[in-house]
Amino acid sequence: MHYHNFGRTGRPVSNIGFGAWQIGGSWGSVSDEDGRAALNAALDAGINFIDTADVYGDGRSEKIIADVLASRGEKPFVATKAGRRLNPHTAEGYNRENLEGFIDRSLKNLKMEQLDLVQLHCPPTEAFYRPEVFEALDAIKAKGKIANYGVSVEKVEEALKAIEYPGVASVQIIYNIFRQRPASLFLPEAKRKNIAVIVRVPLASGLLSGKITRDTEFDKEDHRNFNRSGEAFDVGETFAGVPFEIALDAVEDVRKHVPGGESMAAFALRWILMNEAVTVAIPGARNAEQARGNARASDLPVIGADVMAAMEEIYRNRIAPHVHQRW
Repeated sequence: MHYHNFGRTGRPVSNIGFGAWQIGGSWGSVSDEDGRAALNAALDAGINFIDTADVYGDGRSEKIIADVLASRGEKPFVATKAGRRLNPHTAEGYNRENLEGFIDRSLKNLKMEQLDLVQLHCPPTEAFYRPEVFEALDAIKAKGKIANYGVSVEKVEEALKAIEYPGVASVQIIYNIFRQRPASLFLPEAKRKNIAVIVRVPLASGLLSGKITRDTEFDKEDHRNFNRSGEAFDVGETFAGVPFEIALDAVEDVRKHVPGGESMAAFALRWILMNEAVTVAIPGARNAEQARGNARASDLPVIGADVMAAMEEIYRNRIAPHVHQRW
């Protein structure tokens, strides 16, 4: 396992993290037992960065994390998110009173006295143009409830706006073989400013594991069933926003370039880590086997220039027309 400093915080984190959305909800049925086993396997493999949110299973994910860490007596870097509990979900709702309330709830769920990182959870674009939102986070940080704050964004433009605020320590963004736009402008700028970059949806909701087919059936509680067209939240969070049939064809093109003996999932994760601006990628895992497989990506060899060029060509020809200008 390889480690990088988490931006300006200077805290070392593994370049493969543990995305805890799956053990909270919206990915079909994942038992508490399997969730704990997945997290324990990730920690055993050297992963020391966990990403969750207060809305993942209405706090279930945070509580599972707290239980596992208590049983191990370990203190990895735990990042959570706040804001999606708002109803309606408006920029006006991102005020100090609401944010501090959400943070207090996460402190209780995670059984912590201070949160390592709180991220605004994909707020409306308007929120990034309200300095008072970030002033509220500064005030909450000054009270000692959070050590650092960052943002989780849908769009490259939101990411670029967010890092204009000096208190923003990190940006979480979708970046994978099927969502390459962040590499052209945002990632170099984040590296220049020493902003930590957390990459979510690294496997395009499982498409880049190479195991999903046209016959795959998803549970009714799985967002890959109920959010295909953005019915519940931004469609870019499901299959990275790529139309399902088109994505499956592109997966077969990617498969041709996966080295023998490697899983497509590990290859896709290693592709993300090829960009030096990336601090940590956060694939999810439903069980211990998946968590161990994700962790192995950290130690894979460098991907050759010819294969990197092939991934760019697949994106440009098959995927970009559907996603590039949307996010």
